[in-house]
Amino acid sequence: MTSDTALQAISQACTFFQLRKLTRTVSRLYDRHLAAAGLKTTQFSVLAHVSVQALPMAQLAALLGAERTTLTRNLKPLADAGWLTLQPGSDPRQRIVTITEQGRAKVRSARSAWQAAQDEMRRVLGPEALRVLHADLAHAQQLLRALENGTEEGGDGA
Repeated sequence: MTSDTALQAISQACTFFQLRKLTRTVSRLYDRHLAAAGLKTTQFSVLAHVSVQALPMAQLAALLGAERTTLTRNLKPLADAGWLTLQPGSDPRQRIVTITEQGRAKVRSARSAWQAAQDEMRRVLGPEALRVLHADLAHAQQLLRALENGTEEGGDGA
């Protein structure tokens, strides 16, 4: 196998590459819809999560699957726009992310754009394939979290 052929085989079989490519494609689809509401997918996700309840930054980062430093960078434009605030927590090092009334209004105004993206995904993939995708992603997340925590069970039923 030549070096170029070997590299091509790696790129085609690399789970990370395939997932990253899919994530970018899905992000573009959602971003296209959410642009009408003046939001990016990452911004909508943050606002939607904190619209349910105020969350410590560490907990919000875990829910979003984001690094805390990345989350801090993503929160700044939302705070600057007046859509959320960072309040001190019970521990001086803790920051609580709280949505403002302007932020709630932004989520409400963006909900139909988000729903249009959801509907397009369902239409393109089909309801059953989308259900299977969600189940497979949840299962993979569970297994990979166990690996991170040192309690790996294995995906082959072993």
